[in-house]
Amino acid sequence: MSKSVVAALQIGSLPGGKADTLEQILSFEAAIIEAGAQLVVMPEALLGGYPKGEGFGTQLGYRLPEGREAFARYFANAVDVPGAETEALAGLATRTGANLVLGVIERAGSTLYCTALYFDPQHGLVGKHRKLMPTGTERLIWGKGDGSTLPVFDTQVGRVGAVICWENMMPLLRTAMYAKGVQVWCAPTVDEREMWQVSMRHIAHEGRCFVVSACQVQASPQALGLEIANWPTERPLIAGGSVIVGPMGEVLAGPLVGRAGLLTAQIDTAELVRARYDYDVVGHYARPDVFELTVDERAKAGVRFI
Repeated sequence: MSKSVVAALQIGSLPGGKADTLEQILSFEAAIIEAGAQLVVMPEALLGGYPKGEGFGTQLGYRLPEGREAFARYFANAVDVPGAETEALAGLATRTGANLVLGVIERAGSTLYCTALYFDPQHGLVGKHRKLMPTGTERLIWGKGDGSTLPVFDTQVGRVGAVICWENMMPLLRTAMYAKGVQVWCAPTVDEREMWQVSMRHIAHEGRCFVVSACQVQASPQALGLEIANWPTERPLIAGGSVIVGPMGEVLAGPLVGRAGLLTAQIDTAELVRARYDYDVVGHYARPDVFELTVDERAKAGVRFI
């Protein structure tokens, strides 16, 4: 059956840490079931947190001791994959019958990654994607993923793939994911800007696919007990903006701004053939005689013992 219900769960990381945030996610179980959602996309860095405004004690050329302490706290709040948190999320997928895609801060050795996890109702944790290119000062605290974590999965709603936040603006990554046949493009993010809405509509129109973008929503730094210099009083730390878009760039639901909630829309993957009739970016509208993209999907450990 080509019709299904997809959802973006707009919530934010809680100040109490990953245990409180996980409880918040699990509290939406009844809402997911009631909505009949078969795919639920959640924001970037939801478990582990997006430390907006934190400087980690860094100046160009040196690091302060308090920055190392801040990173140690952040590291402690990250999740192991697999681990206790992924087991709980697998249970949520099973009980709701929904595929889940959500952002976590993954702890691997002494390095952190901004990662999107995939859960299947029958098989639990089935895969992950590590963000290829952390943006700006994110590079201080997150490692870079390699080409070995660019999976797509055949699910009950269609072929699903995830690209995290500003990775969505990497044209070659988009091309690679289109070539993998993504039908439902998942975009966990913390980008609340109007320009993000434009990007989501562009990707849906360019890839002739459905897009489900889930953004965090958080209160003002003052309300969260955070100190960020020159932050406007009562302005939200992250305002949300989760949105669901159809394959011709039309907004199907949202954007949801300023509050938590489960945003849903019915989609029909049978529409994709019609949408691609005059534009298939990696098919009849491509020029392989002129342009060629090579994607290296080998794991790059850096150290190999042979």
